[in-house]
Amino acid sequence: MSQVLLAPSLKWAAFVAIDWADKKHCWKLLAAGCETPEEGTLENTPEALSMWAANLQERFGGRPIAVGLEQSRGSLVYALCQYPHLVLYPIHSTTSARYRQAFFPSGSKDDPVDTTLLLELLTRHRDRLRRLDPETPETRLLQMLVEQRRKLVDERTRYSNQLTAWLKMYFPQVLIWIDNIDCPMGCDLLERWPSLEQLQRINPAKLRDFFTTHNCRSAQRIQERIDSIYQAIPAVQDTALLEAGPASAQALAQIIQALNSAIADFDHRIESGANNHPEAPLFIGLPGAGPALRPRLIAAFGTQRQRYQNAGEVQSYAGIAPVTERSGGSQWIHFRRACPRFLRQPFTSSPATLSASPLGLAPTIEASGISASLTMPRSGPWLSNGFAFYMPAGGTVNPTMRQPMLAAWKSGIPRWPS
Repeated sequence: MSQVLLAPSLKWAAFVAIDWADKKHCWKLLAAGCETPEEGTLENTPEALSMWAANLQERFGGRPIAVGLEQSRGSLVYALCQYPHLVLYPIHSTTSARYRQAFFPSGSKDDPVDTTLLLELLTRHRDRLRRLDPETPETRLLQMLVEQRRKLVDERTRYSNQLTAWLKMYFPQVLIWIDNIDCPMGCDLLERWPSLEQLQRINPAKLRDFFTTHNCRSAQRIQERIDSIYQAIPAVQDTALLEAGPASAQALAQIIQALNSAIADFDHRIESGANNHPEAPLFIGLPGAGPALRPRLIAAFGTQRQRYQNAGEVQSYAGIAPVTERSGGSQWIHFRRACPRFLRQPFTSSPATLSASPLGLAPTIEASGISASLTMPRSGPWLSNGFAFYMPAGGTVNPTMRQPMLAAWKSGIPRWPS
């Protein structure tokens, strides 16, 4: 979901703050023109939320109601987004926590007090908050798919590392025979024969069929594997490890197989969603944007042209623009930590892996035939020439040309070199 500034001319019927919880939400409501807020609790069920929203709509005649809550996504946000009379204002948890600390330095915390402070932030500092303005269903679907795929890949990496650790203890030879142990061939082999003893009992013809079935076409490579299998000796003689190791490897291989299948399904869905997205024509010819990066860029930029006014806003939101701090005669620049971590990843890549900016911006100076790069200083002014090809302080930066992706995206007209 994206956020845009609220039109100041909008007349509010009421202001509501919700301190969400897993089972029961605490809320406070201040009607326009009143000084005394109302308060209560709300069960975290679809029926209770629907009845509560319907009562507010009937009470205030469908006029807009500002709702402040400590979520920008989640069950409560998605449940309330379906009601057009409720305008959501996500409040960052760090903002509310430090606002509470200003009045309660002892560190005391209570749900009704937190709700009161959220209501104060909403009513007194609304000009500094941003309303939640949902993206199109196609964009939100793509955002969810690419984020979930990344989580699945991270899970596969975690289980693959565990599997490798077990194999190094009791069956290290298989890591030499199989290049990628989390590939289908490696997982299938460990599911069938999770120990050297079991593998050596198999007929060579059956092993040859196994490798051939898994697209190993080199007869020489297959024979080398088979010879190595029958010449191998056990790495350990510990009976406890020889029982626990194969059982663990077999279970982990099954999990990795399921993750491989899920990732393949997400790849298909993402490819379909990216190709059918209204913004697809703008990103298809983007230099450096392949099948993996292009859907993530579409999800990052979205369809709301008014969202970003200049390149600096994108740099700050994506977390690729460093933060400057000044105090007295001192000044220092540090890495921007407060940003969507998943969003920052498509905007940062190694120059060695891409010939053009990872944003797929206008061609870099290097891509235009002029070899140029510089080192981002650990302190000093930040170069903001459109979208810079950013690496953390001390890394390499390939500067981009002055009119890069932003102008093309806002106009909806591709401007990439042929």
